[in-house]
This record gives sequence, structure tokens and C-alpha cells, in this order.
Amino acid sequence: MNPTIIFINLFALGCLILAFTKDRAKTEQSVKVAVKSFFRILPPVLIIIIVIGLLLGFVPPSEISKVIGEQSGFDGVLFIALLGAILHMPAIISFPLAGSLLKSGASISAVAAFITTLTMVGTATLPLEVKELGKKIALLRNGISFVIAIVIALIMGVIL
Repeated sequence: MNPTIIFINLFALGCLILAFTKDRAKTEQSVKVAVKSFFRILPPVLIIIIVIGLLLGFVPPSEISKVIGEQSGFDGVLFIALLGAILHMPAIISFPLAGSLLKSGASISAVAAFITTLTMVGTATLPLEVKELGKKIALLRNGISFVIAIVIALIMGVIL
């Protein structure tokens, strides 16, 4: 097992034990809320994992490399950035997906574009943003976020 994972889990367990010693009732209530939240987000996370697994199982790495690999250039980065802007998934799921895409031949720029647009651009939340911020500000925020995400992706491609 990865030492980082072991460290994080031991640290979390230590914090939980410390919290139990400080205030048992609040800690028990927090654990109940965490368990409920876990089971609430479990179905969509499992569906996303299954879809990603099927996608990576049926789409050969050569196709992934062709569409979003180094030879795809800016078009591949733009394509995956648009996909990231449209999709709505928890960021925690995007990291293992990004690793799988990299192993399958995707470029670093494309993966960076996917993660940054996934977290910075909110097409799924756009109706709420329009309601709260107004149409002009919501579209401006999303547009600027998309451009910045592309710039970040291109810089990551040059650096790494």
C-alpha cells in the first residue's frame, strides 16, 4: 500500500480519536453526518466509476492518444476542456480518471485542461449562477474561467 495513503488514514484516525476525547457527543454526531453523506454520494460516484471503467475498457489507448494525446495539439486540449466544462462530477473522481487518461496516452496539457475546466467552469450550476449573479456576470465568470483553464493547461504542458 502507498505510504501516503497510510499516513493520511493514520492522521485521520488520530484526529478522530482526539475529537472523541475532547467531545464524544459532537464527534458521534459528526460521524453520523459523515456516514449519511457518504451513502448519499455513493451511487453517483459508483455510476461515474463504472462509466469511466467502461470507457477506458472499450476505447483503446491508441484512440485516446490520437484524440487528446500530444499529436492532437491544441484541438485535443480544447476538446477535453469543453468536455470538462460540460461534465458534472466530483473533483475527487477526476483525479483517478486523469491518471488513467495519462496512462492511456493523453497529454499533460489535455489532462490539466480537463481537471481545471471541471472544477472552474460550472455549466451544470449555470442556472443557479444566473439567478444569483445575473446572466452577464455568470457568463463572464464562466468564460474567463474557461480561458484561464486553457492557459493553465498550456503552461502545465510546457512546464511538465
